[in-house]
Formats: sequence, structure tokens, C-alpha cells
Amino acid sequence: MSISLQNISKNYGSQKALDNINFSIEKGQIVGFLGPNGAGKSTTMKIINGYLNPDAGEVQVNNVSVAENPMSTKAMIGYLPEHNPLYLDMYIKEYLLFCAKVHKVSKASVKIFIDKVGLKPEISKRIKELSKGYRQRVGLAAAMLHNPEVLILDEPTTGLDPNQLVEIRNLIKEVGKDKTVLFSTHIMQEVEAICDRVIILNKGKIVADRLMDEIKGKNLEEMFRSLTN
Repeated sequence: MSISLQNISKNYGSQKALDNINFSIEKGQIVGFLGPNGAGKSTTMKIINGYLNPDAGEVQVNNVSVAENPMSTKAMIGYLPEHNPLYLDMYIKEYLLFCAKVHKVSKASVKIFIDKVGLKPEISKRIKELSKGYRQRVGLAAAMLHNPEVLILDEPTTGLDPNQLVEIRNLIKEVGKDKTVLFSTHIMQEVEAICDRVIILNKGKIVADRLMDEIKGKNLEEMFRSLTN
């Protein structure tokens, strides 16, 4: 399994953010991670990445323990957090070259991903001059530069216009052929368009874990509402 969570719990003071959740994801699967605001999606993603420690349970990435080998597992993961952290005064290429240096990958990777995520039209700009949609593209490029085996994307299409949505969906689908992709979203059409599987979280518990083939012909939005109301 590329990602494995076993009995994960996390509390913030008296609030139980995650309550004994379990799931695993195989290589080549694109999994939509759904849930209302405050359900625990971002907390789960941060625990997989090793940015947060669970209060109980174990996470493995490619059969390597995140708790025991945090640097090794982080090297296997490309992560785009919900609030995309960027150096706003840097130019796009300058920032991506910096990221490439951190990951010890070639400059050629930067050109490849500038093309892949469609940054060419804005390449001469500083990041602070970009729209939110183009900032998301910069974050996606940075997450994929080191060719990670696992991609964790927290609402990657936030701020994209309809044309950009289609382009990024297609990119995620293409990347997902040989990687493991877990991404959160509030847009049901995204899940229906590109996912192999959907996991729904509510109040820190998994309330559904279904293959998309199993729910074809059903209304995903209605299913979501019935499970999370």
C-alpha cells in the first residue's frame, strides 16, 4: 500500500479532530477526500505528511513509518496545502528553481512542470502579481518537481476558472496513472470526473469509503449531504 492509516486519532484540547480512522490507498489510485469544513480532512493530510503527530495510531507511506522515518517519507510525498505558502516577492521560475535545489533535482524539471501546469503565459511575473488560480499552479508545480510517488493535494483547484479547472483535472488524472493521489475538494464534479474512489469524513470519522464504480448513477452530492447532515 502507498498510504496506510491505522487507528489514527487526534485531539485539539477537548475537541476530537480525528476519531480512530483507518484507510489505505494503493499505487495508481486517485482518491477524493470529502467532508464538511472542520471534518478533519486537512488534519489527516498533515498527519500523513508528518507535519502533525497523531495522538494514537500509525501512518505508513510505502511501508515506511512516518513517525520513525519522517524525512524519508516526506521525500516520497508531494504536498500542496490548503493555504498555499509561497515566497511572493520571487519570480515564478526563481521560486521553482529554489524548490528544485531544495529537492536536489535538475533545472530541467522546472521547465517540464512550468509547461505541464500552464505557467508559461505568466512566467515573467513575480508570484505576488499572480491571480489565485496561477498561484495554485505554482504550488502544484512545486509539489511535483521531485517526482514524488504520493501526491497530497488539499483543495488544489481553489480559485481556478472553468478552463483552468479542466486543465488541472486532466493533469491530476494523468499524474495519477503511476502515482497515488489523495486530494480534498468541495466540488463533487471533480470527484466524479477524475477519481477512482471517494472517502467521506464527518466529525472526525469515516462515514463512507466507496469505489466510484459502486456509486455510478447515484447522486454524489445527495449521498454526501445525507451522510454529513
